[in-house]
Amino acid sequence: MANDTTTRYSDAELLEFREIIEDKIAKAERDLELIRESFINDKNNGTDDTSPTFKAFEEGSETMSKEQNAQLAGRQEKFLRDLRNALIRIENKTYGICRVTGKLINKERLKLVPHATLSIEAKNRQ
Repeated sequence: MANDTTTRYSDAELLEFREIIEDKIAKAERDLELIRESFINDKNNGTDDTSPTFKAFEEGSETMSKEQNAQLAGRQEKFLRDLRNALIRIENKTYGICRVTGKLINKERLKLVPHATLSIEAKNRQ
């Protein structure tokens, strides 16, 4: 098992992290698809035959909903990009090394935030 004096995680540990990350990527891709489907389905909320005042409310709400969906989709795409970058770091065997301190990031932190590039120590300094 790795500790702070180890320069990198073992191949077995990297394999374990790869599985966690691949699971998260699969789930994040499904979530992104749901966000996109919801965005497409938001086009008509069935208010075509209601009063003009209510329709104005709905259009305002629809605009807000579209903005929120776009923000959610953007965050999800960034999350996926960060996870894929983590897979590249696994390939390079640099995964889990803090980009500020050069020390290994705590294994428990990586299990919770597998795309982390900063140790808690470095994160707290920010």
